[in-house]
Amino acid sequence: MTLAIFDLDNTLIAGDSDHQWGEWLVSQSLVDAAAYQAANDRFYQDYLDGTLDIIAYQEFVLGELVGRPLEQLHAWREQYMKDVVQNLWLPAAEALLQKHRDQGHTLMIITATNDFITAPIAERLGVPHLLATRAEKTDQGYTGRVAGIPCYQGGKVKRLHQWLEEHHESLDGSWFYSDSHNDLPLLGEVAHPVAVDPDDTLAAAARERDWPIISLRRSQ
Repeated sequence: MTLAIFDLDNTLIAGDSDHQWGEWLVSQSLVDAAAYQAANDRFYQDYLDGTLDIIAYQEFVLGELVGRPLEQLHAWREQYMKDVVQNLWLPAAEALLQKHRDQGHTLMIITATNDFITAPIAERLGVPHLLATRAEKTDQGYTGRVAGIPCYQGGKVKRLHQWLEEHHESLDGSWFYSDSHNDLPLLGEVAHPVAVDPDDTLAAAARERDWPIISLRRSQ
């Protein structure tokens, strides 16, 4: 198996699905607009700065799922996909996924965004393997907590190695595509790291390490 691994937000799609989920909740008057918007933006800036407390952020996001019927949450998510996510598709990203499929590679998305938000996006992109921050869930619904290791920074490396061990696979010949300096730990693990429309910190690191830098947005 040759793994072709992709970050999701601002890599395969032209936006941050976690942050924009919060903006969509605000736009639909489903949360206290002023307070939620301020916290959502503050957490997003922390992410950009590489200082995000991933547990605090995900508990903030997942807290809105607690106590709500799954049917309601799924309806919200479906509407969010229609209102927001379908406008984030990048034809060049879908072409890149297809290029790896044609080579017989195994496709995986690895993302800090929780699986409640990202599962339908991975399905829409036709990517069979998703490693995301897991939203804890019981028979009564979502608890508002994170289950296991958050899939962020070094946590992505740990989660991926858990997956490799469970599937008796390795990173031989592997690829990883990302836009963010937060993914430098995992980019350093694979055989073929690729910076995609990178932030300034990742772009500098990629140039220093002679990693390819590509754009999936230039034609947008």
